Amino acid sequence: MTSPTQLFDDVKELVESVVMRAVDGDTLLIEDGLVDSVLAVEIVLRAEMLFGVSVPPTEIAEHLHSVDALTAYIAANR
Repeated sequence: MTSPTQLFDDVKELVESVVMRAVDGDTLLIEDGLVDSVLAVEIVLRAEMLFGVSVPPTEIAEHLHSVDALTAYIAANR
C-alpha cells in the first residue's frame, strides 16, 4: 500500500512531467493556464495507467483543479 505522502509525490511527478515545470500541491492547474484540454487528457490517461483509476471525462476539470485534488481523488478511488 502506498503511503499518502508517496502517492502525493507520484501524482505531483506525473503532473510535472506533463506540464514540464514544478508545481505546488495547491497550484491551480486549469485556472492558471498550466493545463489545457489536451494536457488534461494526457494527465488523466497517465493517471489511469499508473494508478488504475478512471477519471470520468465530465469530472476532469474538478479533479484536475490541483495536484492535491487529483491525489485525493486517486486515493479515494483506488
